[in-house]
Amino acid sequence: MKSTIYKFAQHASINAVFTSLKMLTASTLLASASLSVYGQECLSDGLETTPDDNFEAVTTSTLLDTTTDLVWRRCSEGQTWYGSTCSGEAVKYTWQQALQLAQQASNEDLLGWRLPNVKELATLTERDCVRPAINSSLFPETPPDDFWTSTPSADDPDRAWVVAFFNASHSIKEKDRFIYVRLVRTYTDE
Repeated sequence: MKSTIYKFAQHASINAVFTSLKMLTASTLLASASLSVYGQECLSDGLETTPDDNFEAVTTSTLLDTTTDLVWRRCSEGQTWYGSTCSGEAVKYTWQQALQLAQQASNEDLLGWRLPNVKELATLTERDCVRPAINSSLFPETPPDDFWTSTPSADDPDRAWVVAFFNASHSIKEKDRFIYVRLVRTYTDE
């Protein structure tokens, strides 16, 4: 009787291990499938709105858009340019904090960094792509989310415009929300 109970327990234990492994495998497959769902998708036959040829390196971490004469930081605020990509986590700020951050950056190197207005930031969107809607070879690791602009709402003093790098749309958000930031400056011969 003991040996029958022991074999039954051993068999049940092995089945539990196999069931756990099956569940682990299934959840791993689901997780990797969901990650690929959120990867950048671009039209293969569309006309790029921000092709590589429109940009020139000013420094290793900044690019000049030759069509607008705007110099952009390659990384979102909170990230650091590291060779060929942005490392670290992008940080979200309130609108007032974003304006102060831009002023602080400008004071540090006297180059005139600022929060872009809605029209300027919209020029950076890649309309052929979503999640994120940006040229990810030039601006890697950009969160597919809203980014602040310096443009306040004309109708509501408590709101300002954002550009969504999820799908290149624009909307107005409350200034006390925490949203990503990318700084810009006007090109000057340094």
